[in-house]
Amino acid sequence: MTVTVFDPSVSPSKRRTRRHQVVHLAAPPSHPAIGRAAVALAAVGLVAVVALGIATETSSELSLPGGVTTFVGSLTGLVGMYLALLMVLIVARIPALERILGQDGMLRWHRRLAPWPISLLVVHAVFVTVGYAQAARTGAFHEIGLLVDNYPDMLAAAVGLGLMVAIGVISIRALRQRMRRETWWVVHLYMYLALALSFAHVIALGPAFVGHPVNRLVWSVVWAATAGTVLVYRFGLPLLRTLRHRLRVVEVHPEAPGVASVVLAGRALDRLPVSGGQFIAWRFLTRGLWWQAHPYSLSALPRPPYLRLTVKQVGDHSAAVARLEPGTRVAIEGPYGALAPHARTQEKVLLVAGGIGITALRSLLEDLPRSANPVVVIRASSEDELVLREEVAELVRQRRGTLHPLVGSRDQIRFDAESLRRLVPDVGQRDVFVTGPPGLVGDVVAAARQIGIHRRALHYEVFSW
Repeated sequence: MTVTVFDPSVSPSKRRTRRHQVVHLAAPPSHPAIGRAAVALAAVGLVAVVALGIATETSSELSLPGGVTTFVGSLTGLVGMYLALLMVLIVARIPALERILGQDGMLRWHRRLAPWPISLLVVHAVFVTVGYAQAARTGAFHEIGLLVDNYPDMLAAAVGLGLMVAIGVISIRALRQRMRRETWWVVHLYMYLALALSFAHVIALGPAFVGHPVNRLVWSVVWAATAGTVLVYRFGLPLLRTLRHRLRVVEVHPEAPGVASVVLAGRALDRLPVSGGQFIAWRFLTRGLWWQAHPYSLSALPRPPYLRLTVKQVGDHSAAVARLEPGTRVAIEGPYGALAPHARTQEKVLLVAGGIGITALRSLLEDLPRSANPVVVIRASSEDELVLREEVAELVRQRRGTLHPLVGSRDQIRFDAESLRRLVPDVGQRDVFVTGPPGLVGDVVAAARQIGIHRRALHYEVFSW
């Protein structure tokens, strides 16, 4: 399509409005049926795990001293390990699922699920230890020493469980928010190590596997499939796209105080399956940044050979991004995000962005058809924070939409059902897209639900880790 845009490949001092051909491969549409099938498959797997744990026990084994206690420990271990694998798959960036839930949705489900496998595995360790102690007629603490010393892979399993518990504790919101994102990310990588340490222990000692070669084979396949999925989507696909597109920084320029745009050039960007509103995890291959990938939204659709992202300096990483040197190579993961035009259920849309959330809104707006008749609300604490305002205004004008720039604190500008109806009288006939900080997104989502907007017409991404 041809639109009037501000060319991101030109520095601000030379930037001009011109006709420019936007060429890009849109992200595939989401298919809710895939999500429903995935939930059904996960439920069937859980039932199968429970059935497996029950079927491998006999009445004679249960009648032995400690038999019931050991059985409870074995069953909770099986269910806990199965849920741990599901927890990993949820954040494996499987494209078909990620397009349905988006990053926020995947993380919400991951956090809701996380306490269960960790708790069940702790119960497993306690009950198995007590059950073995009852069978041997020894104390539980004495039995711990015997298990670690005499059973293969038990020490590795204990270390793995300790890692899981530690990761679970630091993931508590109050603690997580006190940590740097980089530290939290590195610590979470140890979850893969914890699961790997537990695998040999489960196969070697689990009552459901000892003497049951078919069960052992099935679980080995499940573990291998989980590991393979993670390797393909978290490592293989990002590596392939990095090598295909060979992105490098060509320019960094300020957009506003504390906000900078990074322009990159690369190859075959018309084959990058990205839609407006989506984000990419960027890994800048320079000293101090190469080992971590951070998510930033595209602030314009690809214009081969160029891409642009716009970053607010709120931490060490984003501040370093604003100082990148031209020529810096870039590795990418993604694109990700459910905030995309194909998510619409109605023709007309309402777009709401707060702060630096305007970057995702700007590219989303550019990717909408002119028939979308957009109403766009952008909010910031000061005029300087309304970055890319002129570009957004131009895109709104092209689509014969309405722009509402709101400047003021959260106390001054409230997004409740009444104010949303007053600002957009036909809001109930629109899809609502929201990006920005948690407070703004939470307020708009709550107001939209109160108005009666269907959940499938409500799309949002929170700019927060």
